[in-house]
Amino acid sequence: MDFEIRVKNLSPMVGEEDYRKVAEEFLKVIGYMGKNDGQDSIAFKLFELFLIHPEKKWMVEELMMKLNATKATIYRHLNKLKSMDILEEGKEGKGKNVKKTYGLRYGNIAKAWSFVEAHVKVAMENYNENVNHLQKLVERRFFK
Repeated sequence: MDFEIRVKNLSPMVGEEDYRKVAEEFLKVIGYMGKNDGQDSIAFKLFELFLIHPEKKWMVEELMMKLNATKATIYRHLNKLKSMDILEEGKEGKGKNVKKTYGLRYGNIAKAWSFVEAHVKVAMENYNENVNHLQKLVERRFFK
């Protein structure tokens, strides 16, 4: 799965005391939630479960029941969070009863975010390398 996140300037919301408002704005800015999604959306409620139960490993069936959502909806939002590397996959059970579990990476949103930042840094370095290569090609072609 490709790493994907939207990068947009956001002023720190350090004056806001409601974690739900901070989380909602943050999730919209990074591209996890749409601009019309709110705290009542499945996307927000799913993220909030990971946020307020950071050590818990959730099975899809548990999330479906907790959020009253379909398997497809749960997976759509799980895949978005996984593409940002905020979540990690695990396994629970034995033999034919093995089920995938999902949890907040490192059991801590701040630590999970440091992993996201590392991915962004690598992506930006790759962009920079491509831009420099493009510049060299243009100079070679047009400015001999």
